[in-house]
Amino acid sequence: FKSAQSELRITTIKQDPYTMSKGGQLEGFCMDLLSEVAKKVGLKYKVKLVKDGAYGRQDESGNWNGMIGEVVRGEADLAIAPLTLTAAREKVVGMTKPFMQTGISILLRKDISEGASFFDFLSPFAPETWVGILIAYMATAASIFIATRVSPGEWSEAQSERNRFSFLYSLWYAAGALTLQGAGPHPKALPGRVICSSWWLFSVVLLACYFSNLSSSKASESSHLTVKGFEDLASQDTIEYGCLAGSSTLAFFKNSNNPVYRRIYEHMERTQSFVSSMDEGVKRAKEGSFAFIGESVSLDLAVARHCELVRVHEVIGMRGYSIAAPLGSPIIKNLSVAILQLSEAGELAYLRSKWWASSCIADKAKPAAVQPHSLKGMFLVLALGLGLGTLLAVLELTFKSRRKAAELQVRKSCCAVLTEELSLRLKNSSADKPQENADKEKP
Repeated sequence: FKSAQSELRITTIKQDPYTMSKGGQLEGFCMDLLSEVAKKVGLKYKVKLVKDGAYGRQDESGNWNGMIGEVVRGEADLAIAPLTLTAAREKVVGMTKPFMQTGISILLRKDISEGASFFDFLSPFAPETWVGILIAYMATAASIFIATRVSPGEWSEAQSERNRFSFLYSLWYAAGALTLQGAGPHPKALPGRVICSSWWLFSVVLLACYFSNLSSSKASESSHLTVKGFEDLASQDTIEYGCLAGSSTLAFFKNSNNPVYRRIYEHMERTQSFVSSMDEGVKRAKEGSFAFIGESVSLDLAVARHCELVRVHEVIGMRGYSIAAPLGSPIIKNLSVAILQLSEAGELAYLRSKWWASSCIADKAKPAAVQPHSLKGMFLVLALGLGLGTLLAVLELTFKSRRKAAELQVRKSCCAVLTEELSLRLKNSSADKPQENADKEKP
């Protein structure tokens, strides 16, 4: 078995973070992968950089350059790099199972990557917070309704007086306070005022948090153009876009029958908007007037290193990165098995997280939506206010019932009188209506 007996010549290419120079030594994802694979397969190797600095493409005469060319000509036994597994390369060299999955995506500045949605005004608060606000609103309206009916100071004679605070009016009153518009009449007794004061305080703090988070969110979104995918990119002519010259990404668009992808290819050919290197594509994307089309894994690295950049969610043309060896080489099978073992053991995922670690700091990101726990203090104050107001109303009615029970000629217990009063006040819907007939009989 050749791999165990001789030192293999391995060709690679410098590309961050796959292979990099540090102190005269090579390091990076591919170097770590090669070390792990070598342990499993039992091979000795010597790594050198590709002479012409290319990955490998076929010219018009059928000759291959780059790392693929060196393997084809026998100048190298293996090529390890982010080499995309393609049909053209598979014809001339042997390719292992992919050690990393990738696809084609778009890299742009954050300010042109996403547009505003119809419901952006809801973004300052998390969905759970909105649900909490709705529950607090309904609970407040119910508390106002109960307190203004139960409290004798608010409604002294339930049989003859009109009570303006129906449940619908209580909802309207709470909504007016929440929008700082106000709605009258206001409660005149202490229980209702305690509840309303708690709701007013809750509303002021809530609105302050809402507008603060909304303004911060909008300040970080100077959106000029919406680009969420390839169809959006092909349908606009405001920003330029391009890919790496001679890359498999370009070949994907060139060979595609999809009308959108064909339009993208024809535009790039017409404008010659190609870049000569990954670094050039990233640099032009950072300038804000260029969208760089490339392999998603490489774009993810750019996003991790440059916080002003973002990769769109759409990924097309999924394919893999593989190690290349001469056609018919017996080592391909062993390398593929080793790669699968590393994948199943989680080693490949660990290497990915190691070399793709983000250097972005948190304050570069869009402000997060306010979570319910951020306002738990105000929800607690409101709950205490509602409970206190309702309790005061019940206590007022209890004292009145006790005095009334003492004044009655027919002896009744305080509890019996209290029960009658509560039943009358909470069930008497006719008392909400104007006493029109009674008013007409008055002189």
